Amino acid sequence: TTWWHLMIFRFLAALGIGGEWAVGASMLSETWPAKWRPWMAAVLQSGVNFGVVVATMFGLARTILPESVNILGIDVTNFNDRALFLVGLLPALITFWIRKHVPEPEEWHEAKKNAVTPGITDLFKGKILRTTILTILVCGFSLTGHWAFQFWAPQQYGKLPEFQKLIEDNPVEGEAARKRAIAFAFLIMNTTAVAGNFLAAWLATMYGYRKTIAAMCLAYTLGLIFTYGIERPASVIIWCLPIMGLTQGVFGLFTMYLPPLYPTLLRTTGAGFCYNIGRISAAVGTIIFGMATSIDYNMSLVLSGMLFIPAVIFALQLPEHSEVSFDEPATGASQS
Repeated sequence: TTWWHLMIFRFLAALGIGGEWAVGASMLSETWPAKWRPWMAAVLQSGVNFGVVVATMFGLARTILPESVNILGIDVTNFNDRALFLVGLLPALITFWIRKHVPEPEEWHEAKKNAVTPGITDLFKGKILRTTILTILVCGFSLTGHWAFQFWAPQQYGKLPEFQKLIEDNPVEGEAARKRAIAFAFLIMNTTAVAGNFLAAWLATMYGYRKTIAAMCLAYTLGLIFTYGIERPASVIIWCLPIMGLTQGVFGLFTMYLPPLYPTLLRTTGAGFCYNIGRISAAVGTIIFGMATSIDYNMSLVLSGMLFIPAVIFALQLPEHSEVSFDEPATGASQS
């Protein structure tokens, strides 16, 4: 009933999402042949985009539908954001089916029989230390830049002069038009992101994960500089957002790229730790860039794009899967 109730439950949901991401990514990387992993990553990331698109469409519908809505004799006028959060519970039910019907990967069983289970401190030992530090840096810089853009770009779009003039001329209709424009613009971007996932998958099969991640992070930077480096009208920005959507395919690659950088028994811990440190960094960074928006939205968004430059540099220092070797038994799933 208050904002801090929402924050508590969002935090709990985030804990679950972070843990599920790590476990799911590791399991899939161990069960799918190497040549199919980029495409599987694209499919998984498209599920994320689909959820965002559905939520955006819901927001768009609320700006179009009349105040009173009746469907099949049921008043759905008060179908609000709380109800949408409730719908988000449905995918969680799939976990019961997964627990019962999806076996642990053979690669995990083999490693479990022949080794002592490592702990989180093992991420910072030996040759794994370098991989851990580089992965944290790539995730931290790229996710912070991405989420600062995702959160503050709609605010910037809604404050453009053309929308402010609409509100001045007609406060009620102008505000509704502004909300529709924001929802539609970012619906386009998140829909285009699906194509970006498969573009990233194709590039990874052609040039490898490392170069593809670096190239798409660089493209993200250039896209933000071009879009927000100077004042642009909404009619131009709306055509730039699909470019941003295409570059966001880079985050789908993390799903299949990160786990195999670690030994089998460390894959969930390694991928999850590095990615979730990146998410924490993104949460803090989004707040910091929000403070910068009080000075200038465009400047804040361009600066967020600058974070992808160190991500490019550190990504190029990471190994390809073919360059990673551990003293473990090989299984069919790990072969190409």
